[in-house]
Amino acid sequence: MLELRPTCEHCNRPLPPDSSEARICSYECTFCAVCVGRVLGNVCPNGGGGFVPRPVRPSKNWKSDNFLGKDPASTIVKHRPVDLPTHELFSAAIKPIPPEKR
Repeated sequence: MLELRPTCEHCNRPLPPDSSEARICSYECTFCAVCVGRVLGNVCPNGGGGFVPRPVRPSKNWKSDNFLGKDPASTIVKHRPVDLPTHELFSAAIKPIPPEKR
């Protein structure tokens, strides 16, 4: 089950459960769309993978208790600003490679 982390790990921008601006990697590192595009270059600073839009968990119980009321979003903030010079060195070689081929 996805945690649905509450903020961008880099800039700490709020990313509520219904946000269409949240992006995650396959390890669920969570960043806002602006940081993914303008700061990280679609390279996760923690593992090197790419990002996809985070799914939105339904707020209403449409079926079988699969909704925020039963499985709430995380409230634990993981604010870990990226060291940009280090990220540039790390991502330079893999940024040109499409995420699905990394």
